[in-house]
Amino acid sequence: MTMESTKTNKELITKKDIFRTNWRWLWSSQICWNYERMMSTGYLYTMLPILKKIYPNEADFIDMMSIHNQFFNTNAYVGGFIVGMDISIEEKDGIKAKDAVVGLKSGLMGPFAGVGDTIFGVILPTIFGSIGSYMGLKGNPLGAMLWLAVNFMVLVLRFSFMPLGYSQGTKLITSAENKLSKITDAAILLGVTVVGGLIPNVITVKMPLVFKMGKVTLKAQSVLNQIMPSLIPIILVVLGYWLLGKKKMNSTRLIILTMVVGIILGGFGILSK
Repeated sequence: MTMESTKTNKELITKKDIFRTNWRWLWSSQICWNYERMMSTGYLYTMLPILKKIYPNEADFIDMMSIHNQFFNTNAYVGGFIVGMDISIEEKDGIKAKDAVVGLKSGLMGPFAGVGDTIFGVILPTIFGSIGSYMGLKGNPLGAMLWLAVNFMVLVLRFSFMPLGYSQGTKLITSAENKLSKITDAAILLGVTVVGGLIPNVITVKMPLVFKMGKVTLKAQSVLNQIMPSLIPIILVVLGYWLLGKKKMNSTRLIILTMVVGIILGGFGILSK
């Protein structure tokens, strides 16, 4: 293919394309879900028809396929909004928007996961599931009908997120055409902040070593806490991130290495949960 990938006509993506992409996300957002890249396969499969239209140049097409096959994880119910914004950005700027797309996905997947999991994973099932099950226990068939109606409404609402994200993404790019780099930096900063804030809650590692000299007892973890709370989890994350940058290191090897080192250090009483 020799055509330029800079063709970014505003009418390149039609409502029919968005509809088909929406169906792909609805049924395939979590296909081949794995611990290495989470939802990347579903995201790539969802975007494939769009990528074929936007990138007639084979090199650009392959490049963007690689971008969309990178780590991605969010709540599947609201993730369509991110996909819609992604489509809008790529339609407008093509391959030039590569960094903006990476920043958008990295920055929004965490916050959207929090919102989606809270609303669709906790609040709605807890409230309407409890009401429906209570009515069912009392022999009222309306309980089952209520639960089905709520799930149908969630399905309709979920199907509206991608067109909404696409339209809002178009407005975002139109109003900030010359500020894409700032948007990218802001999205990346948001993503890094979210990930950094999760470290103390997700990773719980302590150093139970105790040093005694006469009547003086010194606990290693207390000293580390005075230097910086959650210092060991932060060091482990930084070390893991550094190792992933090495040529022969991948996420699977890093997981195995972490398990082996953790078992050894835990066996010697150097680290504990």
